[in-house]
Amino acid sequence: MTRWVQRLLIANVGMYFVQQTMPGVTDSLMFVPVLALARPWSIITYMFLHGSITHILFNMIGLFFFGPRVEQRLGASRFLWLYFLSGISGALLHLWLAPHSPIIGASAAIYGVVLAFARFWPTDKIYIWGVLPLEARWLVGITVVMAIYSGLNGSTGGVADFAHLGGYVGAYLYLRWLEETKGSKRFRELAVTAPPDRQLSNWKRVNMQSVHELNRDEVNRILDKISASGLGSLTPQEKQFLSNFVPPDDRVTPAS
Repeated sequence: MTRWVQRLLIANVGMYFVQQTMPGVTDSLMFVPVLALARPWSIITYMFLHGSITHILFNMIGLFFFGPRVEQRLGASRFLWLYFLSGISGALLHLWLAPHSPIIGASAAIYGVVLAFARFWPTDKIYIWGVLPLEARWLVGITVVMAIYSGLNGSTGGVADFAHLGGYVGAYLYLRWLEETKGSKRFRELAVTAPPDRQLSNWKRVNMQSVHELNRDEVNRILDKISASGLGSLTPQEKQFLSNFVPPDDRVTPAS
């Protein structure tokens, strides 16, 4: 498990137990749209509150399964930005479209993490209830349609549908911003244009023990592809992905 996913899990679970022993904490830290200006901290604190054991269980399962791979792909700081911006944008969209309904829960932030996962690995299969296989991109598409339909029809069952949608919106805008920044462009150009024998010449020394278990299958697949067909057979996306695990002293330094 990656560092910040672990810390977020601990923080959420810890706050849930605090809620059980100090009920007034929930009222003080929940996001109440009409009180947003008077309680600005609540746009952050509401993400760490949950209404039931099933509420926190499903959110933490999502963070546990999707978070580590996304954090390892983005890096710790960008992962945190993604998480909190998704949660904040969820609260803001809820404020706009459902201003009279208080909300709690990490769902908007988790939805942002799920969208990032689907953006990086769109065809990876997610097994719903451990049985039904569904590609990550379709999971996002279906949940968007469900949230819009439910939100327009009153959001029954206490589900903050507009906050979920806001989480997707915030994550999408942040990821697009990363793609358009100079540093990200330079990184993409390096993955596309650097000669394979310079960029990934040290691929045989990839330490699989340091690769998170969620990434090992993909790393092994790419290494097998190199062994069979050479570095030139890799796609730009595969080069970019593998470069995260090649010993750093042999990576190409981008030109200034």
